[in-house]
Amino acid sequence: MTVTDNSFFHPGGRIGVLLIHGLSGTPTEMKYVGKGLARAGHTVYGMQLAGHCGTDADLAKTGWPDWIDSVDEAYDFLRPRVDVVCAAGLSMGALLCLDLAARRPDACAALALYSTTLWYDGWNISRLQFLVPFVLKLPFVDRFRYTETFPYGIKDERLRRRVVAQMQTGDSGAAGLPGLSASSLRQLHALIGRVKKITPTVRTPSLILHASDDDVTGVRNALFLQNNLGGPRRTVLLDDCHHMITVDRQRDLVVRLSAEFFAEVAGNAKRATTAAE
Repeated sequence: MTVTDNSFFHPGGRIGVLLIHGLSGTPTEMKYVGKGLARAGHTVYGMQLAGHCGTDADLAKTGWPDWIDSVDEAYDFLRPRVDVVCAAGLSMGALLCLDLAARRPDACAALALYSTTLWYDGWNISRLQFLVPFVLKLPFVDRFRYTETFPYGIKDERLRRRVVAQMQTGDSGAAGLPGLSASSLRQLHALIGRVKKITPTVRTPSLILHASDDDVTGVRNALFLQNNLGGPRRTVLLDDCHHMITVDRQRDLVVRLSAEFFAEVAGNAKRATTAAE
């Protein structure tokens, strides 16, 4: 299998939204939110990260600098088509949103951070997880592979069955990869360390959405952002979903809160720019 382009684009209004999926994921996990934001009048680009939607080997050939380059390329595609850009990311995608805002402070008018992954400390994660950064330094660890387990970040049983079935077919473009190699985990931990350091420098208004029952990344992740981001932030804890909040039971609430936040913040930024001119 070769890496394919599963990105999507919905032309619309003058507020653009860049959607960034998670590690080993696919733009498909952002499609529902993308369609909802498009219905709200926004121009939406759901990008694909380098190395994704292919095989384990495809992903292992890339690292966090490649994923950052993907974000920059996607941003540069969207920016000329709109007046202002907002960015939203799921899990590792949220880290890449924060990195973009730190590196290019004027790039985004607003951020939506979904299930941000700074610690793997959800209720379905082993208590020995804290040892992973040390284990990843061992020479034999490249044989190790982390495999996703029930409930796969999804509380909705019907949707979960469909996603697991897609994973089992090997179609990673539809449902992502069912696990991660040690190489990819090592790259993720490097990106996490980078983002933790730069979080206070991010002054872009941010909407933090996180499941209170997140099976992968606990509420601690959202509270860290609430307490450490350098700009205005608003935190909402969702009460009827797991990690994959963009597809799970409260996906419509994710769409509504994001659309309202982007319209409010980006609209204010656009009016301020017009007034200055």
